[in-house]
Amino acid sequence: MGESEHPSMKRQAANIATSFLERTSRDGQNDVNPDFQKTPPASSLWQDKDNQESLTEQDGADFSSIFAKGHPRFFNQLSSGLDVIGLVGEWLTSTANTNMFTFEIAPVFTIMEEVLLKKMSTVLRWSHDESDGIFLAGGAMSNLYSILAARYKRFPEVKTQGVASFPRMVLFTSELGHYSIMKGAMVLGLGTDNVIPVKCNSRGKIISAELEASIIEAKQKGFVPLYVNATAGTTVYGAFDPLNDIADICEKHNLWMHVDAAWGGGLLMSQKHRYKLTGIERANSVTWNPHKIMGVPLQCSAILIHEKGLLQDCNKMGAQYLFQNDKLYDVSYDTGDKTILCGRHVDVFKFWLMWKAKGTSGFEKQINKCLELAEYLHSKLKRRNDFKLVFDDKPEHTNVCFWYIPPSLQEMPESAERDSQLHQVAPKIKARMMEEGSLMVGYQPQGHNVNFFRMVFSNPATNKSDVDFLIEELARLGKDL
Repeated sequence: MGESEHPSMKRQAANIATSFLERTSRDGQNDVNPDFQKTPPASSLWQDKDNQESLTEQDGADFSSIFAKGHPRFFNQLSSGLDVIGLVGEWLTSTANTNMFTFEIAPVFTIMEEVLLKKMSTVLRWSHDESDGIFLAGGAMSNLYSILAARYKRFPEVKTQGVASFPRMVLFTSELGHYSIMKGAMVLGLGTDNVIPVKCNSRGKIISAELEASIIEAKQKGFVPLYVNATAGTTVYGAFDPLNDIADICEKHNLWMHVDAAWGGGLLMSQKHRYKLTGIERANSVTWNPHKIMGVPLQCSAILIHEKGLLQDCNKMGAQYLFQNDKLYDVSYDTGDKTILCGRHVDVFKFWLMWKAKGTSGFEKQINKCLELAEYLHSKLKRRNDFKLVFDDKPEHTNVCFWYIPPSLQEMPESAERDSQLHQVAPKIKARMMEEGSLMVGYQPQGHNVNFFRMVFSNPATNKSDVDFLIEELARLGKDL
């Protein structure tokens, strides 16, 4: 389709994008989603069009019903906000429309990826000579690669012989860790029964003694303890596992130590908060998602491996139509055989552009502000009678977990009946906020805790006034429950 054939289509697309951006800003409408109940049915989203302009017009109407995830009052996910510099990077990436498997078709992006991986390794305090990595499609994929690398490191023949030729391997992860470890075990043929959940303390951190006891028990059963997943910033509670203690146990029992820092990795950019990840430099691998608290547009996730060449050896298939050894350039820049994929989206340019524009200090200020907002919310809720915090102590990350207690329950004594009623409060408030489009906050149960709200801050556009609005809006939406 050429510009001469459809002169207005690009302008229409630009107008739609501009309108959406205005809706996510303070200068636009004050709604996270003003048209939730008007969202068209799926059947209306697919209609054959003879005219490209009418297609654009139809899609523009549908686009207005998309949640304004960049709005400063969207708190539903760990990734929120809309960084304009990153957005420009994503647009230019799409314009280039290239792939990341060989240097010859993505020379600049390949070099950018190498530069960024070295920068991230430096932040981890790893030497460039002993580190490697690759950008992948999300933290779940990065966690899967960590298991894949750990298994290959211990049993390299598994690449050709398969898991049936080897003893039963078991993995260990926090009982509050991300479910992607279970999925990774499933995909790699290890089986979810061979992922052993480790008990956590009251704040959601792995209990080191429980981890070691679980490893010893697995050995006694004749299993091969292979891998420990430690979490730096759990999804719900925002807890940081004791990384140094876990590293000691892994070294003692010869296990691969992975740190899932998808959510918490950004704190490494802050001199004030990076101490919470002390010990991460001892890990064999790290997952880090810049698309979360660092605000890079989705998706942008890296797996970092503390051994040069391991990813290549683990995944290499050497397809001759792509990876010839007699090219005119250094073929080590052909990174495609580091992955289990063939085609790979360019996720590095938007991140590179943002780091160049903001600098490390810019990311640090952004992250510190998010943590400050979490502390501000926590302190305000602590002083109110209609809210109850899940944890009284100051939040480690930007996660703040709490219940809204409507007037009908405030005088009711603690009981199973009260818990049953309180369990219904968060879903009902969530339904109302979605219908009104005033904000978005997630909720969930966790262990013995009935449904509670989980607030997370990752949008640099959010301010204290948004926190004040959140508190009053939740009370307004729930006061008659």
